[in-house]
Amino acid sequence: MSGTRDGETRHMIALSKTVDRNEIVIGVDTHKDCHVGVALSALGAVLDSRSFPVTADGYQDLLDWSRNMGRVTRAGVEGTGSYGVGLTRALQAAGVHVIEVNRPNRAMRRRRGKSDVVDVEATARAVFSGEATATVKSGDGPIEAIRVLKIAKDSAVKARVQAVNQLKAVLVNAPAGVREPLDGLAVPQLLAWCTTLAQDGLGAAGSAVVHTLRRLARRVQYLDAEIKNSRR
Repeated sequence: MSGTRDGETRHMIALSKTVDRNEIVIGVDTHKDCHVGVALSALGAVLDSRSFPVTADGYQDLLDWSRNMGRVTRAGVEGTGSYGVGLTRALQAAGVHVIEVNRPNRAMRRRRGKSDVVDVEATARAVFSGEATATVKSGDGPIEAIRVLKIAKDSAVKARVQAVNQLKAVLVNAPAGVREPLDGLAVPQLLAWCTTLAQDGLGAAGSAVVHTLRRLARRVQYLDAEIKNSRR
């Protein structure tokens, strides 16, 4: 037993001679309104933990706080693609290597207790130990630009499908004089025809149907133009 302890002691002494004592690793648990950070020393000791607001000033405060304790080169961040995206960009701009860290598994949380500080310490230790290695992309290049633009396009496509389906559903109950000339038309022709429908002599219900068909057709045409422009 004594030999084992002596071996562990020699290992820690050797480790202490090779590490940069000024280097620290930070871990951050991200949330909508605040981020919780923990700083580990070069030997893995917890130096401090603190909460910061999710603002540009909050990101800078987190950097200043951590740098007051040592040289920050690595940071483990949870949610780099969601709540942590702003902080990730700020850290990368400051020259900090950001590593994506998944939330601790449930078994670990049950053993150690459930709290933000426990979670973020586990995040920092995953980076410290080398368990977490997934480097985060910059998030400000052409791929990110395409991803953001695609969000708007996908939304327009979804809205178009919904509007076309609504138009067809309304057409089912339209007066025969309105519905029959439109039967069998392809969608582009159907839309063009619906935009020219007249409400004269249809009564209250028929007028409401025609008004709705015109509005839905124009909505689909507008969305068609938006989707077409998004391809450029």
